[in-house]
Amino acid sequence: MDLRKLKTLIDLVSDSNVSELEITEAEGKVRIVKSGPSQAMHIAQPVVSSAPASAALSPAPVAPVAPTPAEVAAAATDAEPDGHVVKSPMVGTFYRSSSPEAAAYVEVGTQVKEGQTICIIEAMKILNEIEADKSGTITQIVAQNGQAVEYGAPLFVIA
Repeated sequence: MDLRKLKTLIDLVSDSNVSELEITEAEGKVRIVKSGPSQAMHIAQPVVSSAPASAALSPAPVAPVAPTPAEVAAAATDAEPDGHVVKSPMVGTFYRSSSPEAAAYVEVGTQVKEGQTICIIEAMKILNEIEADKSGTITQIVAQNGQAVEYGAPLFVIA
């Protein structure tokens, strides 16, 4: 099963009310199990075998990755920042500039206007410009460059 097809299946399961999906094809078998809302989705490794399908064993699901102690500490100390929090409108990878060589769109202390591009989030190989939803001064940059962000994750604080 090719990677694009597998990604499509994962997206379908995550966006639907289906909690488990199992596909068996000539190349092997894939089982996708969606856990609760706060847990990661488990995906079984494909089984490739020339023996009859009844002889193939079902592999164990992949364990979710636990947050690092630094992430737990950062979450505990970031109670409620002073000012307006700009949150991620999507899941993806956060970038402060348009390319590795380019200067960051904003720094702490930068005056921004509503609608001004302040960062990029890459999702499925598409670069999405994120704009300030309020005018003011950047007082904190919460996300790290190159970090994976979730929907609703804080990116910046504007005062």
